[in-house]
Amino acid sequence: MLSSEAMAVLQARYLAEKETPDGLFRRVAQVVAQAEALFGGDVKAAAKQYYHLLASLKFLPNSPTLMNAGKPKGQLSACFVLPIEDSLAGIFETLKNTALIHQSGGGTGFSFSRLRPKGDRVAATGNMASGPVSFMHLYNLATQVVKQGAARSGANMAVLRVDHPDIMEFIQIKHERDVLNNFNLSVGVTDRFMAAVDADLPFELINPRTGLPAATIRARAIFDRIIEMAWENGEPGLFFLDTVNQANPTPHLGEFESPNPCSEQPLLPYESCNLGSINLSQMVKATNNGVEFDYDQLASTVRTAVKFLDSVIDVNHYPLEAVARQTGLTRKIGLGIMGLADLFIMLDLPYASEQAVAMTAEIMKFITTEARRMSGELAEQRGSFPAFDGSVFSLQGYSAMRNATVTTIAPTGSISLIAQCSSGIEPLFALSVIRKALEGKLLISTHQGVLHYLTRKGMLNEQIQRAIEQDGSVRHTHLPLSVKAVLATAHEIEPVWHIAHLAAAQRFTDNGVSKTVNLPYEASKADVAHVFKQAYQSACKGVTVYRDNSRKNQVLTHGTTGCAQCEE
Repeated sequence: MLSSEAMAVLQARYLAEKETPDGLFRRVAQVVAQAEALFGGDVKAAAKQYYHLLASLKFLPNSPTLMNAGKPKGQLSACFVLPIEDSLAGIFETLKNTALIHQSGGGTGFSFSRLRPKGDRVAATGNMASGPVSFMHLYNLATQVVKQGAARSGANMAVLRVDHPDIMEFIQIKHERDVLNNFNLSVGVTDRFMAAVDADLPFELINPRTGLPAATIRARAIFDRIIEMAWENGEPGLFFLDTVNQANPTPHLGEFESPNPCSEQPLLPYESCNLGSINLSQMVKATNNGVEFDYDQLASTVRTAVKFLDSVIDVNHYPLEAVARQTGLTRKIGLGIMGLADLFIMLDLPYASEQAVAMTAEIMKFITTEARRMSGELAEQRGSFPAFDGSVFSLQGYSAMRNATVTTIAPTGSISLIAQCSSGIEPLFALSVIRKALEGKLLISTHQGVLHYLTRKGMLNEQIQRAIEQDGSVRHTHLPLSVKAVLATAHEIEPVWHIAHLAAAQRFTDNGVSKTVNLPYEASKADVAHVFKQAYQSACKGVTVYRDNSRKNQVLTHGTTGCAQCEE
């Protein structure tokens, strides 16, 4: 049975007129199953299999698939990256394409790094260039206009290389609040920069138009400014360009410049990717001692989910011919997880423990291994992705592979609410929360898994219930320390454990991992610097921090009491 919170999300954004949740799952399953007809498969059997997968809430695809499957020209992918060339015509061509993608329900990532810096000469007119940041404002305004008529708000990622001459302006742009609200910002960080930071060396900024040094600045001055702004309001994050490109499965097609808006999906220019997530809280089986993780059920779910996501590529209606062409070359899919925090609670396992970190790595290794095996089998039936020759798979001796990538860990903000589980690989933000969602509507919820856990242990009473509702935490109760450790929330968990899980998941994930290191309000700038350096040293592809209450408009708030505008 779906929760009131899940129903509120579905009714606001996902259900067609007079459609039920069951009808939604049938609609999506039937549309995606049509891909079977292209390969001589059984459409009806596939639709039945996909329906049971979705209706069980064991797996859900990204939001555009749920929203748009079955619509005329339904666009089913969430993630796109577009190139921005250093010309007025190129900038506005990409802006037009961005509007079309947002209209279709997708989000876009860009690198503005090819644009010449502010004050540089424009030979065609003799004028001075206005620089990348000026055009980001233009893209932000266009996104705002388009999203007013869309079911899903447009979202963007802006990346600027750390060696761009305008990097300091980029880093501190959100010091002025209420600007670029339709953008997330990440600095494209290189190994050379991180080495210069460690050695406290001068660092050259390169004019992308000429390829020549434009200025020299202390690397630590740049790094300190990034830290200061991330501490102040959570942006920019870091996108580790060299680490990302070392994992590029098709280097012969080009380099990664940017990820999607939530930074979990690096893509080549004009690529798109459709994502989906497995609900780990459903991957358990009862035993005499409680529950244990069910790898057999996980394997079965992975195989069906991979086939589903691969089929989405074939039934999708792409908003741009260039996107259809580039996506078809690599056929990337991104299967991830949600409900990890729920799983740990069910297993009586603290998120902040070596055992939990090892399990995160083990689960993602299992999923990627099984997903790649399934992709290989699909390739035998349906053919390899067209760019297979020259890819890392052909060089490693694989005979066939359907998808250039198979795993990604997305934030799962909306679909985890539908699936009634914790988001992505995050710990619980709080045991009860006020959630700002759905165009300003406030939703309240208390985590039912926590209540079941305490009931099972015979520890839930009126005092504990009140603490959960008032504080969103059991930190100040008289519960045993072992129980408090299992129920520790994001701000009660040391940052080192956040990064440990991020690194463990990333080690066995083809694409990227969306993970916010939540810091308490009292966290220092030194804490932020340590998180950034630990993430880089742990071979993460990117990292974002957020210090509690560092912005006035925060999506999640601890505790659920005293909210007159909230809806149960």
